[in-house]
Amino acid sequence: MALWDRFKESASTMQAQLLAKKNDLKSGSFRDASMAMCALVAAADGTVDQAERQRVAQLIASNDVLQNFPADDLRRRFDAYVNKLTTDFDFGKVSVLQEVAKAKKKPAEARAVVQIGIVIGGADGDFDKDEQAVVREACYALDLPPHEFDL
Repeated sequence: MALWDRFKESASTMQAQLLAKKNDLKSGSFRDASMAMCALVAAADGTVDQAERQRVAQLIASNDVLQNFPADDLRRRFDAYVNKLTTDFDFGKVSVLQEVAKAKKKPAEARAVVQIGIVIGGADGDFDKDEQAVVREACYALDLPPHEFDL
């Protein structure tokens, strides 16, 4: 099986796992960590153009698991994290990873944050090396082994 086919199957499985846990994923720390993760994936290459920002915002708004939260609130948080990353990527990344790390108190939420990062990263058909690297860093921030997610 080609690597991309295996990844698509894995992302589909992760989305199904997220849906199964949807009712358990309602905390503020999960919301914030998820939006921070989405911003990290969007800015993984160090830049975020307007088209990419819009695409990720649409993915966030259409994700069934994230519909536990008001869409305008998610968008505001996502934009704030992206702004931190685009102002000064290295400094912003430290701050945004601290937001991601807040989910580590609840292992199910921590895993769900990583899964959301993978689903968002692969939504365009290319979960590239930069995106994989920031999701791997998030795994470390959440005290999760990256190999658990094939990273």
